[in-house]
Amino acid sequence: MINYSDIKKGTRIIINSQPHEVLEAAPLFRGRGHSVLQVKLKNMITSNQSSETFHPSDSFKEAEIEKIKLKFVYSHRGKYVFAKENNPSDRFELPEEVIEKKVRYLKQNQEVEGLMFKEDIVNIIIPIKIPLKVTEAPPGLKGERSQPGTKTVTLETGAKINVPLFIKEGDIIEVNTESDQYTRRIEK
Repeated sequence: MINYSDIKKGTRIIINSQPHEVLEAAPLFRGRGHSVLQVKLKNMITSNQSSETFHPSDSFKEAEIEKIKLKFVYSHRGKYVFAKENNPSDRFELPEEVIEKKVRYLKQNQEVEGLMFKEDIVNIIIPIKIPLKVTEAPPGLKGERSQPGTKTVTLETGAKINVPLFIKEGDIIEVNTESDQYTRRIEK
């Protein structure tokens, strides 16, 4: 059991028989009463976010999440198909609403981690840094004023990000998937 005092960012708990991850937790002190905990939660199955207030008497079951290796196979009409790494014929789908912005960085046969809750894969985790090929890059103009020293390029997955002016079409760059930012150019 997870008690009120154990809840912090990243804690995974079960509410209404569904796993939730704590995104933010801040104590709130009231004048004469007891303190409460203002918590922002994310449902790990539906990706819906909600705000809750927890009291010192509250306790929760820990959401036991298992991680497994998966490969991204393909996408079709908002559904993303994955296969277990050791069994390519064991496939399943996740809707785009669950995966959220991670879809921007998925390419065929890419390895990801799957999050399992009660024998069901509920979401995925992609690596924080991913190498991707630049497929479209306008020439860098030194006099450009929109964002000094950067230009917007298109990556092999279709994602568009800002990069330094020296990046050209065909370059392989490393992208931080959490901040959606260019990290570095990978030497060929």
